[in-house]
Amino acid sequence: MAEAAPGGDARSGPEDPAATGSDRAATEGTESALNRLMVNYQHGDRTSAEELIRLVSPMLYRYLTWPAINRMDGEDLLQECWLRVHKARHTFRPPAPVLPWIFAIARHTKIDAHRRRIRVKSREFEVEVLPETANPPPRHKAEEGLLDLLAELPESQREVLLLMKVSGMSLSEVARVTSSTVGAVKQKAHRGYSRLRKLLEERS
Repeated sequence: MAEAAPGGDARSGPEDPAATGSDRAATEGTESALNRLMVNYQHGDRTSAEELIRLVSPMLYRYLTWPAINRMDGEDLLQECWLRVHKARHTFRPPAPVLPWIFAIARHTKIDAHRRRIRVKSREFEVEVLPETANPPPRHKAEEGLLDLLAELPESQREVLLLMKVSGMSLSEVARVTSSTVGAVKQKAHRGYSRLRKLLEERS
């Protein structure tokens, strides 16, 4: 059977990047369904691959593009992530949940992209007029406020809360994504929440 390749379908996934946790709410309780799609995808079922991409892409897109990736670069990152998923699909081992596995790949995709940007900037020459870039995708005010606050946290706490609040993952899922322990994630989340409360009090 021919392999199912994600190809260009990932680009049409995040039609509404401003959506919030509603995407995750829509998939809560369907981990087994997502796993079935992934298993079918491993066996070359293109329809299952396309459905998996449709369900996961919106929250994956938000994770990959935060804090300030423009839409074009965000779509490229999403495409790269799904290509990596495609290449690594044989390494997924059910009945482990598929979302943490996918987001672990997304995390490495994001880190690699950040390193590439640093290398490019280090080789760039200063110019008098910078080229105009695309505006970042719009976000709901509540999500925008949360992301602005997250930007003021240490990176380790920020990543944990981003995965939990924007992508809707549990402590155990975040632990899998970040190759950490539930206890360590819980501690970072607690410290992050404490810092967020302090920031909110200072701004009120």
